[in-house]
Amino acid sequence: MNAIIYFEIQSSNPQRDTAFYTSAFGWTFEKVEDLPIEYYRIETEGIHGGLLQRPVATPPTECGTNAFTCTIEVANFDETAAKILSLGGIVAMDKFAIPNRCWQGYFLDLDNNVFGICEMDENAQ
Repeated sequence: MNAIIYFEIQSSNPQRDTAFYTSAFGWTFEKVEDLPIEYYRIETEGIHGGLLQRPVATPPTECGTNAFTCTIEVANFDETAAKILSLGGIVAMDKFAIPNRCWQGYFLDLDNNVFGICEMDENAQ
């Protein structure tokens, strides 16, 4: 537990960017339906990930790192979320189900870095 198990790439143009990563690295993408955002699962030879429609404007260049978001697997989503909030973290995206996989949510740390947490649950709906 508490290990980085997943990465995500935000994209202003998912069709363009899935083609880019497929061509560059041979990654495969599978669109996931019924999520609150346009989302594709990424299969690699190592860690798995996702590509999502960027929920806000693309940050301007030369303003710092515009990076992938990592997700940390936790034993209990709700307990971990409460701990994050008690330490001053902020909810960036409320908990939601990735059907038949896990419960997922996003937070901001004290320096406004986004990270995800997930609780694996094959019954998540």
